[in-house]
Amino acid sequence: MRHAPEANPLGQHIEIRGTVQGVGFRPWVYRVAKELGIAGRVSNDASGVIIDAFADDKALLKFRETLLNAPTPARVQTFTVRAIPAEAAAGFSIVGSTEATQRRISIPPDLAICPECAREIADPWNRRFSYPFTNCTHCGPRFTIATDVPYDRPATTMGAFRLCGACAREYSDPVDRRFHAEPTACPRCGPSLRALDADGGELATAALAEAAFELREGGIVAVKGIGGFHLACDATSAGAVRRLRERKRREEKPFAVMVRDLEAARRLAILSPEEERLLSSPEAPIVLVQRRRPSVIADEVAPRNPLLGLLLPYSPLHHLLLRAVDRPLVMTSGNLSEEPIAYRNEEALERLRGIADLFLVHDREIATRCDDSVARIVAGKPMVLRRSRGYVPRPIRLRRPVRRPVLAVGAHLRNTFCLAVDDMAVLGPHIGDLDGPDALQSLADAADRMARFLRVKPEVIAHDLHPTYASTAYALARAEAIKIGVQHHHAHVVSAMAEHGLSGPVIGVAFDGTGYGQDGTAWGGEVLLAGTNGFERLATLRPIWLAGSEQAIRQPWRLALALLDDAFGGEAPLDGLPLFAQITPEQVRVVRQMIARGVNSPLAHGVGRLFDGAGALVLGRATSAYEGQVATEWNLAANPAERSRYGFDIDRSGSPWILDPRPMIRAMAQDVRAGRPAGDISAAFHDTLAAATAALVGAAAVRHGRLPVVLTGGCFQNARLAETVLADLSPQFDVYLHGEVPPGDGGIALGQALIADAVSR
Repeated sequence: MRHAPEANPLGQHIEIRGTVQGVGFRPWVYRVAKELGIAGRVSNDASGVIIDAFADDKALLKFRETLLNAPTPARVQTFTVRAIPAEAAAGFSIVGSTEATQRRISIPPDLAICPECAREIADPWNRRFSYPFTNCTHCGPRFTIATDVPYDRPATTMGAFRLCGACAREYSDPVDRRFHAEPTACPRCGPSLRALDADGGELATAALAEAAFELREGGIVAVKGIGGFHLACDATSAGAVRRLRERKRREEKPFAVMVRDLEAARRLAILSPEEERLLSSPEAPIVLVQRRRPSVIADEVAPRNPLLGLLLPYSPLHHLLLRAVDRPLVMTSGNLSEEPIAYRNEEALERLRGIADLFLVHDREIATRCDDSVARIVAGKPMVLRRSRGYVPRPIRLRRPVRRPVLAVGAHLRNTFCLAVDDMAVLGPHIGDLDGPDALQSLADAADRMARFLRVKPEVIAHDLHPTYASTAYALARAEAIKIGVQHHHAHVVSAMAEHGLSGPVIGVAFDGTGYGQDGTAWGGEVLLAGTNGFERLATLRPIWLAGSEQAIRQPWRLALALLDDAFGGEAPLDGLPLFAQITPEQVRVVRQMIARGVNSPLAHGVGRLFDGAGALVLGRATSAYEGQVATEWNLAANPAERSRYGFDIDRSGSPWILDPRPMIRAMAQDVRAGRPAGDISAAFHDTLAAATAALVGAAAVRHGRLPVVLTGGCFQNARLAETVLADLSPQFDVYLHGEVPPGDGGIALGQALIADAVSR
């Protein structure tokens, strides 16, 4: 080991912002400093980590270079250095946390169990053998247990547990991997498990063994995890899964499945190297992957769906439970369909009574509920579809600081808020659909908590233009004076710009189911020329009649009928189309009359509705059990080997231009009658839509120049569409897909925040 030179020492004050607390960053800095002969100190403050370092110029240069390459899961976002007077410091030390005048989120997301802790809980000779709350600075709960910043043990829900002597020695030893691991504990001093029966009575038997027995016998167990409760059952038992669906009121929407390890995942799914890395990442999201056939997984887990949502155990409790049960488990959110996830013991006993046969609970409190994240690989890279545990509260670095703190409250479905402060934007955890008071209260509570972490009061409130969204009503009821409505698809485009640091303008392709347009109609097939302070609507999809409004989404045969009648210039011939063998002539007559008379039949430009109608037509799916089901099945039906296209038209006579799918609809109806395989028709549909998108972007570029192109909106969660559009455009354009920010409504608040900042300056 070298020592700091005594002659001509220099002093430097280093401030590091990012995810640098709770991840073993200070001990790592300590070890690097000792190795390089640096004297000084390192500490946390409310914004990150600060270092005072003293050595010669060469050693300090090496020290800075090393710090910029921090090990995972730390993430350095900003790194500033200024000279300070040299000190005759004796060695290097880790000192207590300090306050900072500027608050930044430096709490890391919750991290999946690391290999070292996994080995400890499996080792009978280790004092943490089978202990379900084992963690270190490399893993464990972080955001969900934090009650304040800086992220120190007293500012977490673990402050209630006093460390035993052995844990205290580890916690105080700078070379131990549990040095300042704030949630650290062991069986002598930490949280403990309990098993409760369906009525809340405590069972005297070993809690984990009791839960495993219940699961093996086909029961449903409510399991308190890191960010809230799961409802678990045997994923190989059709009966158990059916009971869970009935009790949870979730008809057909797929369930996630947790498997013991990566090898078990390989037996259930065809995994690419990228998918394996995503499954095994510290974020540990649910990953949508191609399922193998035949499979031990019950068909009821994901009816008519070739994809399976898999996740690996990300907490010690999950590891121990999967080992004890020794079979894949459904691991779905602990709630009734679309409600916020339950996260407190008493709340779970009240809300999940009648669903769970047994409750596996513990006494480590959860400060902030945080549902599982969902991701998939699109175009060879991870795309987060639901951003929550593992990713929140990791900030998005902004290209330009906001002038005043902005709270954006998101959309109505798949709600997430965003708080933008200075040069960062923090997306909150997944809330869900705002269909009830509990969900709205969850939004309010989570937004207030994030504001407390940042020590800011929002001055600008951004919301969707839709007048009946619960999020809009919540925004308008807040006390802040500045409230700004933001068009839905403009927000989508700007969210993608923010993720990729684009200043604009861009050509934004925003395809989704619906969003309130400035003209009061439902948009959703939009090509925009956009920047943060405004947009021009260049092109849109020819509108579709929604006979019965929301009923048309639940009964997509109505959309198919509207598309056919429009394509054939009146009442289309329905003979030879299997879909309409399920529909009575009277039902057809009523829908046609509604459209002809304009009764409860709004026009919608949404590409998602085009997917619904086309999928219903070709797959013969008259009804949908949940929003987007038929569109998803239509996407997944596409034959990957088929590459053909139908015709389409673009009407450029007005503004905006109109993408006309009627030639494609006529050809698809003919193919259905001729018996062409549904997979080939779906593939041709996707490739036609991709070609039409490329044509619209090309025409926009002729008029406005070769600008960057962003692809956004829920339809770009569709891998076939996203990858085909990307392939068609990439030779001529710089094209950007979403990655860590969801393309759907879960990412829209980020765009709302930046637009509101731009127009309120």
